[in-house]
Amino acid sequence: MKVDVLLGLQWGDEGKGKVVDVLTPKYDVITRFQGGPNAGHTLEFNNFKHVLHNIPSGIFHKDKVNIVGNGVVLDPITFKQEIDALKEKGFDITDNLYISKKAHLILPTHRILDAASEASKGKTKIGSTLKGIGPTYMDKTGRNGLRVGDILHNFEEKYAALKEKHIKLLEMYNFEYNIEEYEKGLFESIESLRQFNIIDSEHELNKYLKNEKSILAEGAQGTMLDIDFGSYPFVTSSNTICAGACTGMGIAPNKIGEVYGIFKAYCTRVGSGPFPTELFDETGEALRKAGNEFGATTGRPRRCGWIDLVALKYAIMVNGVTQLIMTKGDVLSHFETIKAATAYKMGDEITEEFPFELPENLEPVYTEIPGWNCDLTGLKSEDDFPEELNNYISFLENELEVPVKIVSVGPDRDQTIVRYLD
Repeated sequence: MKVDVLLGLQWGDEGKGKVVDVLTPKYDVITRFQGGPNAGHTLEFNNFKHVLHNIPSGIFHKDKVNIVGNGVVLDPITFKQEIDALKEKGFDITDNLYISKKAHLILPTHRILDAASEASKGKTKIGSTLKGIGPTYMDKTGRNGLRVGDILHNFEEKYAALKEKHIKLLEMYNFEYNIEEYEKGLFESIESLRQFNIIDSEHELNKYLKNEKSILAEGAQGTMLDIDFGSYPFVTSSNTICAGACTGMGIAPNKIGEVYGIFKAYCTRVGSGPFPTELFDETGEALRKAGNEFGATTGRPRRCGWIDLVALKYAIMVNGVTQLIMTKGDVLSHFETIKAATAYKMGDEITEEFPFELPENLEPVYTEIPGWNCDLTGLKSEDDFPEELNNYISFLENELEVPVKIVSVGPDRDQTIVRYLD
């Protein structure tokens, strides 16, 4: 048995949560392998809408095991808030949610350090979600961090020691903060965390594989935010690509099976950083409005642009994508013409390869494709696709050399169409 991996191929917000929820019935186990509460995975079904931040998106299927892997960073305070919100809506997930002992904890001082660091950068800020993600991963690689397993043994003492280190670090910033405000509810949240199944997840996941259980690994953020291969330094602090599933779960590379790559029919980005196909005109605003492009975690308006096939081919390459999933095709329903960037022009040079850095003089080279100019949200099968949508999908498959297996035509679980492919 292999682990299938599902991940985003752009700058995040591709619709990973919805698709994980749709695919979950095929699997026994769903696991998150990186990122933290900077993720916002929106799920809609049966007139119910919820945004998950710390928890895998298979959690609403009661017969499925959901695991927060070792590569994740977990904020106990926001985790408890999320658990409490689910309980209020009638969902008790205590029995089917498991948490790795090796997942690192986001502490109140990590969030303060994040805010102080971002404030100090002024115009060069990276657009952090201010959730404490970066400082937590810095402590992890610096061998200072606290992990979920530490809450089982002398946590208060360990926390006090690390807190003191962080307070000394904060002295280098001219940043005012009230630590009591950030700490509010911390120890109550730690106590809540202790009620869950805290496990050696690498052992459990490999036992599941040995016992022929199917596993789907859920990525957070997008490939172009990967710490190594994204648009550095405007990236997140973890490996969002397929290889991150191995280190974030404790599975061997030869255990990877299908790699599902999710992309929007256009492109968005939140926060700072280069975005070659960004639109600053009425078309960009129309995309934002039609796609409701506001961050599920931050609420910030997303930057919008046409699909970027140079970046998409790059993402497919570094992930080894075997099947593609296109979301938000319905957002393009009323465009007469759709554009796709097939190359970059940098001065006199034209390239189809994603470069080391994206210079300011970069110009996308576009191919124009006729739009379908009709509402897709009520479609039930591939038989209903307008010819122009089929042509757009065929164009993408020819360019990307990977089949588009699933097309999403709306936010609801039921608005997901599996195509007739082998």
